[in-house]
Amino acid sequence: MMTDLTALSAIEQAKLIREKKVSATELLEATLKQVAAVDGRPGSLDTPVETPEDLEKVHAFILMTKEHAMEKAAEVDRKIAAGEAVGPLAGVPYSAKDVYCTKGIRTTAASRILDGWKPPYNSTVIERMDQADAVMFGKVNLDEFTFGGSNETTAFKPTVRNPWALDHVPGGSSGGSAAAVSANEGAISLGTDTGGSIREPAAFTGVVGLKPTYGRVSRYGVIPFASSMDTMGPLTRTVSDAALVLRETAGFDPRDNVTGRVPVEDYLAELEKGVKGLRIGISPDYLKITYLNDDGEYASTAIDPEIEKGVWRAAEIFRNLGAEIVEDVPMANTKYSVPAYFVITRIEAYSNLQRFDGLKYGHTTKESIQDMYELYYKSRGEGFGYQAKLRLLTGMFASQEKYYEIYYRRAQQARALIRRDFDEAFDPAGKYRLDVILTPSTPSPAFQFGGATASDPLLMQFADQFTSPMNFAGTPGISFPCGLSAEGLPIGLQATGYDYCESKILRAAYAFEQATSADDWRTVKPAVLR
Repeated sequence: MMTDLTALSAIEQAKLIREKKVSATELLEATLKQVAAVDGRPGSLDTPVETPEDLEKVHAFILMTKEHAMEKAAEVDRKIAAGEAVGPLAGVPYSAKDVYCTKGIRTTAASRILDGWKPPYNSTVIERMDQADAVMFGKVNLDEFTFGGSNETTAFKPTVRNPWALDHVPGGSSGGSAAAVSANEGAISLGTDTGGSIREPAAFTGVVGLKPTYGRVSRYGVIPFASSMDTMGPLTRTVSDAALVLRETAGFDPRDNVTGRVPVEDYLAELEKGVKGLRIGISPDYLKITYLNDDGEYASTAIDPEIEKGVWRAAEIFRNLGAEIVEDVPMANTKYSVPAYFVITRIEAYSNLQRFDGLKYGHTTKESIQDMYELYYKSRGEGFGYQAKLRLLTGMFASQEKYYEIYYRRAQQARALIRRDFDEAFDPAGKYRLDVILTPSTPSPAFQFGGATASDPLLMQFADQFTSPMNFAGTPGISFPCGLSAEGLPIGLQATGYDYCESKILRAAYAFEQATSADDWRTVKPAVLR
């Protein structure tokens, strides 16, 4: 089902287009053909029941924007034919998670309450991808309003499936982005990450997922979940592509007051520096899941042994490449990340969801109403799914003044402690003086639909324990493939660093990618491509 063109990296695709060996229109047509072959019908509000045929396809997309994409591809071809300059991503097809606002193109956040909404503006990231001459050809599915870790909470069915094993979840909330890239439905997809929503699905589907430093990439025009933690980033099949997309999308934006004025590096050129001389740390706190047991005491359970083995194998590879491995780095406050995440994100989600009142924003009920209260009640009841309602209710509960001290204040204190762990680990004058920390991306490979909740609820609840600390600390992280489990499912590792040190974590991921390029597992394709 795979064509040679769709299997190429974005950098390789853009090079062929600039050299006139293939046109942007031809590449787009090949990509659309690949989507038609593996994806099945797009997600819809009118598909309550999935058919047996649906279970054999990926269903990454909510909306295809073929006409828009053809116009952009033709523009790139015209520029090249006329000898005009084109951007670094000239003619490269990409998709975007359906929380990125796209001018005149439906944007839903995978929720019924936004069905039919067409933004009057583009997000900053979409603008910058357009300036780089990339070609957006579709919007991909997600957990509703990004609320979820498996992609099962979307209102748009059929649900996205993992290209490696169609009875397994792709991860969430950027599962549509991860699945599309994994299935060669575009070399790039834009995702968002609030607690691991780029890195977890990247690990589950065997692709690269980059969460930049908070404020490195503008949030403007992206429908928010928790505004103090939301981060925009790419999912790609290669580290080089991730570096290129970050270079083109990062930087100060006057429309987003948290974006930093730190100069944007040439992340692509930095890759070749390798890891020689870097201090890479491993923490025992990232090799176990820590949770509160029934007695209210902290207990721990081991991560999947195949994943831990992958961490130590990667450490040995880095050591052989000239990095210094620093073991037993304490990150003791990691155990607070999931409980604190539950409190802070729900309060912020509640704040962000209040705007959907059925009048100025969102779906309006067509039923008869007696008063404003009933308008809100019916509009939100019809428009929001279970997870959105849950966050509205729990966020409203936890944000009450009488619960401030026992919930919100304590969660913010935990957040500060997590940040302190990073400050101490990366302090250039401190004990550890790290450049990078190496961790698992997730405690297990992808689980089956409904499987984690039934067999081991801890895996579902704490799947983000190794990714959410970076959202609290505001630091960057990248998930990259490191092999396959005994079941043939992808395993991901994470490199994380300090503020605005994306170049270092990209160098680590790229060095590992190059050092393992000849490994047998690299030749294994997702099930839908075999």
